[in-house]
Amino acid sequence: MTPPPAPPGGIHGGAVAIGGRGVLVRGASGSGKSALLLSLLLSDLGTVRLVADDRVLLTAEGGRLIARPAEGLEGLIEVRGQGLLAWPTEPQVAIVLCVDLVAPGESARMPERAELETRIEGVLLHRFALPAGQPDGAVRVRAALESWARDFHKG
Repeated sequence: MTPPPAPPGGIHGGAVAIGGRGVLVRGASGSGKSALLLSLLLSDLGTVRLVADDRVLLTAEGGRLIARPAEGLEGLIEVRGQGLLAWPTEPQVAIVLCVDLVAPGESARMPERAELETRIEGVLLHRFALPAGQPDGAVRVRAALESWARDFHKG
């Protein structure tokens, strides 16, 4: 089964909802976006839900960045060697964390403040660069999400 062409406004990437908080994963083709999403999904079947894989529609609504799946890809995730698998989903989520998969060596060990933020569709988000293929990627994403939540609630 071949995914339909990319819709206008969509990006190559994926998104999950973790306890209702959205994580956007971006990266080059073959960088492991779907593998990271699958690791997150399998890390906690009770609180992690797929929103989109391969193509994500992003819109700014009320100061939040909302992610939705591209039409025709709802409820599907690509698993290399297995093809497209059906997966329980959330129809949309407000993104709070952007994970950029980068080549090993391209992420700073101690990033500057400016490297920990990104603006998408005018919405400022917490961001971090994760080396592609990092075996503990899902753990690092969960740590970044929890760190963001603590910082956010401090005021």
